[in-house]
Amino acid sequence: MSGYAFGMCASYGLDPRFTDAELLAEADEAVLDGLRSWAEKNENETLRPTGRNLRNLNPLVTFEEGNAALEQAWWGFLIDGQPARFPSINTRSERLQDKPGALRSRAIVPATGWFEMQKPNRVWHEFGLGPGILFGMAAVTQRGRTPDGEWITCYSIVMRPAPEHLANVHDRMPVLIPAGFAADWLGEEPSRDLIDQALTEAAALDERVAARPRDDDKSPLTLF
Repeated sequence: MSGYAFGMCASYGLDPRFTDAELLAEADEAVLDGLRSWAEKNENETLRPTGRNLRNLNPLVTFEEGNAALEQAWWGFLIDGQPARFPSINTRSERLQDKPGALRSRAIVPATGWFEMQKPNRVWHEFGLGPGILFGMAAVTQRGRTPDGEWITCYSIVMRPAPEHLANVHDRMPVLIPAGFAADWLGEEPSRDLIDQALTEAAALDERVAARPRDDDKSPLTLF
């Protein structure tokens, strides 16, 4: 499955102290309240892929009847009641450009930072728009059946090549969705034009994205 890639954005954070200016152009109080409540209950927890042993469900912004909605979702795809055998936590933007039909169901992953390891020195870095700034990462979704037989939304974060000032840390990054483009990403019909526009909108945020070293990816003291 060459369109998917493992090891890119395999963890991210959601700080309950977030500001809400960067997620949705028209702030939906129910969505933001739900996000803050989830983040407070899970403070100091790094958000990681869901799997056979780690059964965490992460908050996801979806589109229901013309409005943004919040639901708990499985990070990675489920196939026949089991986690996909192929890497599915991330999807390359190039794959979506070649096969825009894969855009038929989309969502936004709320975060205040994502984490990558710089190689070969193996130093973890946190990327983001600034401390406590809530932003959205593009995702494609599909329904999947859990090992317990429950049907649930599964998501895969869309990745693109990193700009030059970040590529020395990691060569890929999530496609960030500006607040003013969120409704289009969630509600427009799937097409090559949609993913192309998403990449253009994401590039407009590049200069604001910065990376800083973290002492330990697993330490709650350095999560946010």
